[in-house]
Amino acid sequence: MTDEASHLNERIAQRVRELRAARGLSLDALAAHCGVSRSMISLIERGESSPTAVVLEKLATGLGVALASLFEPPRAGDDPVARLADQPLWRDPHSGYVRRNVSPAGGASPIQIVEVAFPPKARVAYETGAREPRIHQQVWVLENTIEVTVGDACHRLDAGDCLAHALDRPVSYHNPTRHLTRYAVVIATLPSPWR
Repeated sequence: MTDEASHLNERIAQRVRELRAARGLSLDALAAHCGVSRSMISLIERGESSPTAVVLEKLATGLGVALASLFEPPRAGDDPVARLADQPLWRDPHSGYVRRNVSPAGGASPIQIVEVAFPPKARVAYETGAREPRIHQQVWVLENTIEVTVGDACHRLDAGDCLAHALDRPVSYHNPTRHLTRYAVVIATLPSPWR
């Protein structure tokens, strides 16, 4: 494992521990709530696992946060600028997609931006469910094509297209082409009830 990947796994470990403690959840309670085994959560919290995006999304759903929140430093600063060199890159060990958290870390804004490089023919499916507070996202394709399925509706998005949806049902991504697809995800955490 590279030093950068090891550092990011430790960041994820600290963040999951911090969020779990803030919610007063034991390992067993979080495991029951999100469908990830207690032993896997323990490995993640010790930085001894390279979890897939699907596992991390289940944890995020169980903790009531957006997936992007798991990549933030545990004690984010108040700096309103996120320098490119400080934006963490993470590669999903299953699909090979690479995500970069673009937004400054911390709770100063209810909006997060993530850039994704999605490999040719890759797929990833999340068993996302509703969270409190509600989380909405928009997927804006920067280059090439991606198919995004939200619940039962499949949307083929080409460069320049944008899809808005709530994170309250299963979502899957598929790059049907032979070329890398790049897209941005803008995530907004909204107070409930949202109108």
